[in-house]
Amino acid sequence: MPRLFTALTLPEEVRMWLTSLRGGLRGARYIDAENYHITLRFIGDIDERTADEVAHALSRIRRAPVPIRIDGLGSFGSKKPHSVWARVEPNAALSELQAEQERILQRLGLPADSRRFTPHVTIARLKGTTPREVADWLTVRGGFSAPPFTAEAFDLLSSRDSVGGGPYLVEERYPLSLAKAA
Repeated sequence: MPRLFTALTLPEEVRMWLTSLRGGLRGARYIDAENYHITLRFIGDIDERTADEVAHALSRIRRAPVPIRIDGLGSFGSKKPHSVWARVEPNAALSELQAEQERILQRLGLPADSRRFTPHVTIARLKGTTPREVADWLTVRGGFSAPPFTAEAFDLLSSRDSVGGGPYLVEERYPLSLAKAA
């Protein structure tokens, strides 16, 4: 059974900027640069037939390229931090692409994603890191931003069952080269 999700992958230049954030945080397991991405929709473990239906349904998406700006840092898990991330500035094109994928997947019978879409790039997963250590790390790196870029495609990625962070395999790539059909 594949574990699938959709995502925007990052250009090499942006990945290198993100790697500059490594270090200085006890209990951090940093994500490898080649695995940095912006998750659009976690799909989860599904059977092969459903995976084929998902791949086909996503191929019908027709959207223009999406502008991306990474600006700021944050963490998930305020009392028990579990990850630190770079903030992706929300914009209408990004939100609409994510929402269209959500609608398509629900039409296929997959359950709605229970989490609110918060565009970000995970930098590290944490274990045993205190809120104070995370706050200090974020303060030292405050004001982080990476060069803006335009996402020309989104990917259907698979991952092995693990604690997260890759490696990921591109199952399908879908170009974002067309304007939305009228």
